[in-house]
Amino acid sequence: MNFEAVKSIYFFEMARTRRTLLQSVISPVISTSLYFIVFGAAVGSRIQEVEGVSYGAFITPGLIMLTLLGQCISNGSFGIYFPKFTGTIYEVLSAPVAMTEILLGYVGAAATKGMLIGFIILLTANLFVDVRIEHPFMMVLFFLLTAITFSLFGFMIGIWAGNFEQLNLIPMLVVPPLTFLGGSFYSVSMLPPFWQAVSHLNPVLYLVSGFRWSFYGIADVNPMVSLAMISFFLVICLGTLGWIFKTGYRLRN
Repeated sequence: MNFEAVKSIYFFEMARTRRTLLQSVISPVISTSLYFIVFGAAVGSRIQEVEGVSYGAFITPGLIMLTLLGQCISNGSFGIYFPKFTGTIYEVLSAPVAMTEILLGYVGAAATKGMLIGFIILLTANLFVDVRIEHPFMMVLFFLLTAITFSLFGFMIGIWAGNFEQLNLIPMLVVPPLTFLGGSFYSVSMLPPFWQAVSHLNPVLYLVSGFRWSFYGIADVNPMVSLAMISFFLVICLGTLGWIFKTGYRLRN
């Protein structure tokens, strides 16, 4: 393992965050604060509690997950797409660096940035609502697995994308609706039976439900099922990337 190569890629990507601090960190925090203000005033005044938890506290895990998914996918995809766009990816591929080391550098940085912003939002949430964490180990586990998995997913998007429009297609048009409809701002039990069944086809529901359980011990889905689902998606991403590295799909072509 060439740790020097992994470290170089990792710190190069992390340095990009420092150069774009306003866009990378401050903007998501402001957006999340607005969610608390708007939803707390408009919805929170009508829904005081959900399953014994105040509405503002109830939506906190969903807001963190919403931001985490978006940031990990965006950072993971842009990190590998930009070298492709500028042509510097060939310098990386021609260097004595294995594909796994390239993956560790880019995905590690994307996951780190996503988790950093997630923890900042968690701290920000405490300014608005009373947040408690009943299962801290499981919270960190869900947090870590989600960050790694969706950074890998973003890395795949960055390899697949042929232009900036394709790069933003899934993060902008697919992920937000799935997150909003995945129980981020409500409990699936509030829905009619038919829509409850439809909601269980949404993979984001399992992420939000498991993450919320680690906070308050309440969930729409068994937390072990949620853990199995995120682990399954992680395996799919690793398998797909293994095939990409083996064939050189959109990297060497």
